[in-house]
Amino acid sequence: MKPVTVSVSVPLVRESVWEFLDVLANHEPFTDHMLVDWEYSGPAAGIGAKARMRLNKPGRPDWIDLEVIEADPPYRSVEESVSGGGRRLTRGTYRLEEEPTGGTRVSFEFSWRRIPPAERLASPLTRAIVRRGNQRSLERLAAQLAAPSTT
Repeated sequence: MKPVTVSVSVPLVRESVWEFLDVLANHEPFTDHMLVDWEYSGPAAGIGAKARMRLNKPGRPDWIDLEVIEADPPYRSVEESVSGGGRRLTRGTYRLEEEPTGGTRVSFEFSWRRIPPAERLASPLTRAIVRRGNQRSLERLAAQLAAPSTT
């Protein structure tokens, strides 16, 4: 299945955005519309930071185990997740680019490394749901970073 990429501009310099995004617990407030019941382990930031959370959906619980596997400060962070009872393996990549007029462009690419057959059959719907949820997350991130208490 093709990856889904979303992006947003935030009014902070790249290093400040990186410092915020590098701390895995900071992801919970801007993703809690789709990911709930977060638990953390490992280091708070950087490679090896881990979280376990549940996909906020009706039906049987779908737990996600996420780990940061690469970090290239202040440019890129890569996380891998296992979910769907081990049948789904995904990768999320944050990229931070300086905007020519100031601020930072935050892009998030979500890709599937392994996917259950039913989701593969429904790939247009799955991609649309993932795109909408991730775009909302980045919009919430931008609003959070624009708030005076975050800087």
